[in-house]
Amino acid sequence: MRPRRVIQATFLLAFFVAALVAQRGYRQYYDEPADTAEKTEWAFVRLRYTNQGFGGFGRRGRGGWATDWPEADMHFIEGVRRLSRIHTRSVGKIVDIDLDNDEIYKWPWAYTLEVGGWDLNDRQTAKLRDYLLRGGFLMIDDFHGEYEWDGFVRTMNRIFPDRPIVEMENSDPVFHVLYDLNDRIQVANVSWAKAGYTYEREDGKIPHWRGIYDDKNRLMVAICFNMDYGDAWEWADDPGYPAKMTIEAYQLGINYIIYSMTH
Repeated sequence: MRPRRVIQATFLLAFFVAALVAQRGYRQYYDEPADTAEKTEWAFVRLRYTNQGFGGFGRRGRGGWATDWPEADMHFIEGVRRLSRIHTRSVGKIVDIDLDNDEIYKWPWAYTLEVGGWDLNDRQTAKLRDYLLRGGFLMIDDFHGEYEWDGFVRTMNRIFPDRPIVEMENSDPVFHVLYDLNDRIQVANVSWAKAGYTYEREDGKIPHWRGIYDDKNRLMVAICFNMDYGDAWEWADDPGYPAKMTIEAYQLGINYIIYSMTH
């Protein structure tokens, strides 16, 4: 992206964040809008899974997959609609990989989180592996520290026993498909961010952007470790949450969407 376009895009995103702060009533969850089933270019798909291991009970007792739902999804959808030309539904969708159907294959991009104890069964791992190898893209977020990393890797190694998890280089196309994101920062949980911290665990002070690639070097799994982009979306309308974290969360998320639709 050219320097002038970067400045313009960043200014527009900052303006959007300021607008969210000014209309904080948006945090309410309304009835489903008319375009719920509209055939759009993209929809926010949140991956639901069961058979979870330790912790991560999520919001309203639904499980770790439901953390920050629905506010994070709604805020991010609004950002995508305002900051890009992607034709987007105004409400997200939950897709359950436990069900014996092909729903997940309809969506090129999916999001899940709290994966330190997801502990998928054989049917779930097989379906997720097939989805990703067919061209799907999974953004993984909001898990912290080596204990949760180990729990995540145990299941991910069952999904892809033959594919390594690697640190993503700054030159990776996913960081430049729209916004140039060479200088990324650690994006924190709302409580810790307001307290002046960028990390949740003592052994989670270093942020990592890791990935798993297919045989054609296409990024299939984007792993945001020691970070909480979902909180940055959810609390975008809170003047106490750092704007720089929200800006990065929207920029990175939109890059991931465009990459998933073009690679």
